[in-house]
Amino acid sequence: MLIGFTGALFIGVILGLIGGGGSILTVPIFVYILGINPIIATAYSLFVVGSAALVGAVRNAQKGMVDFKTGIIFAIPAFITVYLTRKFVVPAIPQELFSVGDFMVTKDIGIMIFFALIMILASFSMIKGRKESNEQEVQYNYPLIIIEGLVVGFLTGIVGAGGGFLIIPALVLLAKLPMKKAVATSLMIIAIKSLIGFLGDVQNIEIDWTFLLGFTAISVIGIFIGLYLNKFIDGKKLKKGFGWFVLIMGIYIVLKEIFLTK
Repeated sequence: MLIGFTGALFIGVILGLIGGGGSILTVPIFVYILGINPIIATAYSLFVVGSAALVGAVRNAQKGMVDFKTGIIFAIPAFITVYLTRKFVVPAIPQELFSVGDFMVTKDIGIMIFFALIMILASFSMIKGRKESNEQEVQYNYPLIIIEGLVVGFLTGIVGAGGGFLIIPALVLLAKLPMKKAVATSLMIIAIKSLIGFLGDVQNIEIDWTFLLGFTAISVIGIFIGLYLNKFIDGKKLKKGFGWFVLIMGIYIVLKEIFLTK
């Protein structure tokens, strides 16, 4: 349990340092360190991610960095999709998906492998990095923004991660937001869709509120530690290093679920 709560602090520190990425470790920590069922782990992750992102969003809003119009345009299709995915799609997934020879791919294994693939995609985004864009007039490609919101909402609903690695490029490319505003606005979107997605789980699973609120509180403390350390650490180098760590973790989860699951 101590290791798990240390992981909660680490998640918050990473979020505070690089503005994203740390949330993608919540599900592995819940599943592999704390022994929580993957379905419940993805639900808990939505709450932790949403709460942590909300703290960051409020802080950025106070600095005038959040583009509320863009965030709302993106968030509406995202939170509708994530809510419906958590309430109807995830419970409808059969316990036994398919078999390969003697190996049965169950619902839990399938979700963890899918989550690992999302981790690997996210790691490439962190390792590659993004160029800062110049300030320019915000433009809206409404159809693509809505489609992207639906896709991100579905992925968030399945794996319980924030999806910042998908949201930030969408805001830069489709809404022409400068990078810093895109990062700040993405936290608002992540907070809304993650917390609303969690509401889709409330009636489907039994929630240990004492544990969940304690874990979340430690993550939020970690955020403030990370924000303080951010003054002394090069965020770009840290993000690239963390990207390699996430890549290794993603590959490990795939190998573990395929070869080490009994």
